[in-house]
Amino acid sequence: MYSIGEFSKITKLTVKALRYYDEEELLTPSRRGENGYRLYDEADFEKAGRIALLRELDFSIAEIREILTHCENADDLSYYLQEKRGMIARQIEREQKRMEQLGLYLNPTKQEAVKMRYEIALKELAPQAILSVRFQGKYPDVGRHIGGLYREARNEAAGPPFCLYYDEEYRETADIELCLPTRGLLSGSKATARELPGMRALCVTHIGGYEIINLAYKALLDAARERGLRCLTPSREIYRKGPGMIFKGNSNRYVTEIAIPVEEEIQHG
Repeated sequence: MYSIGEFSKITKLTVKALRYYDEEELLTPSRRGENGYRLYDEADFEKAGRIALLRELDFSIAEIREILTHCENADDLSYYLQEKRGMIARQIEREQKRMEQLGLYLNPTKQEAVKMRYEIALKELAPQAILSVRFQGKYPDVGRHIGGLYREARNEAAGPPFCLYYDEEYRETADIELCLPTRGLLSGSKATARELPGMRALCVTHIGGYEIINLAYKALLDAARERGLRCLTPSREIYRKGPGMIFKGNSNRYVTEIAIPVEEEIQHG
């Protein structure tokens, strides 16, 4: 058995840390000596090594507690490490997006690009046969379904994919219908085959990344107000040029056409 001082030396954990882990019930000494002195054994040594590794890899106390509760061997631990690596990768991606946003506002040339002028057009969109899948999810989830729709359509796809957004406001979890135009109504598909009715819509083309596509929506809403039109749902985003199935490419060259159905405002006299 090792005293807390000895155990601190062989584990490279401070006495203060050992006492804290004991209070948090992460590393409880196997025995208590006279006067309540903490005594540690070989099993505690192995557990301390695992805790030290996880702390070095920036696992939180809550995460370590969960791992120690369910982890029985090195194989189990490897699954948790892989999952943590995925979490870190996603965090890095989020931070990279923040870096890009900072660069957007630090670079005067890019700031001017954000203040783009949109050309608004009032169009009559014809009815269109589509293959679609409707789901509740986050906006980036759209990419997960596009490949499946193309496989269902086979050689009958007749234009770029687009999304119908049924919510009037921005939502963390949105009501989305991903659509693929087709040459007539298709049968025998797992996806929904239907005819999308025609509509009168205010339309605009947005060139650039999706992180500033809200500016195009603002331009459409402002134009509708100026023209005495009321905006309806669902709005439509047609992805004429966007990220590929594997590579995202240059987002500055993405081309998205946005169409919002409208009707004349009712004038109350």
